[in-house]
This record gives sequence, C-alpha cells and structure tokens, in this order.
Amino acid sequence: MPLLCVNVDHVATLRQARLGQEPDPVLGAHEAELGGAAGIIVHLREDRRHIQDRDVEILRRTVNTRLNLEMAATREMQQIALTIGPDTVCLVPEKRQELTTEGGLNCIGREGELSAFLAPLLERDIAASLFIDADFAQIDAASQTGAQFIELHTGHYANARTPAQRQAELDKLLAGIRHAQGLGLKVNLGHGLGYINVLPFAQVPGIVEYSIGHSIMARAIYTGIRQATRDMADILRGFAD
Repeated sequence: MPLLCVNVDHVATLRQARLGQEPDPVLGAHEAELGGAAGIIVHLREDRRHIQDRDVEILRRTVNTRLNLEMAATREMQQIALTIGPDTVCLVPEKRQELTTEGGLNCIGREGELSAFLAPLLERDIAASLFIDADFAQIDAASQTGAQFIELHTGHYANARTPAQRQAELDKLLAGIRHAQGLGLKVNLGHGLGYINVLPFAQVPGIVEYSIGHSIMARAIYTGIRQATRDMADILRGFAD
C-alpha cells in the first residue's frame, strides 16, 4: 500500500504571518500522525520563511513515524541534516522569489556533485531522494547520484487547465514512473496533489509515498488536521484494494 507523508509547512506559514507561537507545526505533525500519516515532511528553506530550525529539532524528537527533511543542496543544509538525522532528505531547488517550489531539481551534468553531497548522508543511513521532473534524462542522471528515491514533480499535472493537458502530463508521469522503476529507483510523487487529482494513480503499481501538504491543510481549516489526514489516508488505502 502506498504511504501518505504529510507536509506541515503551511502550519508554520500561518504562525510566521504573526511571528508568534501558534499554530505549532509540531502539534500539526502529531495530529497528522493520529490521522494516519506514515511520515511527516518539512522544508527548511534557506530564508526560513516558514519552518524554523527549532521546528526540525523538536520534530526529530517527537515524530513517531518518519521525518523527511526537504532542503536545498547547500553546505549549511547538509550540516543541519547530519546534525538532526532525519530519516530521509529530499533535495529540492529553491528560488527566493517563488511562492512554492516551481519545478524539479536539475540533475543533468551534476551527477558527481550531487553524489558527493549525498555521500556523508548515506553513510549515516539517512535515505536520499531527489525531487525531479518526469523527464527521462533527469531520471537517468538521478540514478547516478546514489539516491535511492526520486520524487516526481506532479505540479504540472495538478495545474493543467484542460483535460487534454492534464492527460498529457499524466502520461509523462506514468512513463517516468515506469522508467525510474526500471532503473531500480523507488518512486514517490508530490506537489499539488489533492483528494480528486490523486485518483488516477490508483492503478499505478509501485508508488512508495505520496507527499501531500497544501490540500490537506486547506481541508483541515474546516475539519481539523487529524480528520483531513484520515480522509486522504483512506483514499490511498483504497489503492491497494
């Protein structure tokens, strides 16, 4: 059965709007786990716009499932990951002006650089994932870095404006999933997935994790995080039937 990993960045986004103490992403993570999350995701951005170092430190001590730290491939973030010891790191691209991650990491021509960056993390038994587009060349490059996982960027699919565009993006993702699995990579999916657009993946074999945050937190405004997580977890459980 595919696993649901819940991103709690937006709990911190709301807190940072007032630079206060509430709501606390640590409590949000706890509620998500009670709702059926198999993992918690936080993106510690270089500009600290939402998740803070303190959040990651406390989450490492309190998360009962798995902690996935999304981060840029910088020396600062590498040292933080080595100190904190998350279960997984996922390397993502960052731009200071972007509202959210706009696309996948470019791995082409960077295989050696990324391999060297990941090596000390892998030596510490921290699993590694690369957030990339469903492009065969990017997938081939990712397979040369030592990362066990890739997370395919589903944002283009989620943001497609017409049924034809959505189907074309879905076809790219399905082809990318098959290609990556053929190379021995484990495949996760994430970005822009919600309660409806996740359904076409129900019959796709071998997806390890779904990384979902915004849609769950949006629903949680009305239902609470625990119930919103439970609703998504129930959908993914149905994928195994």
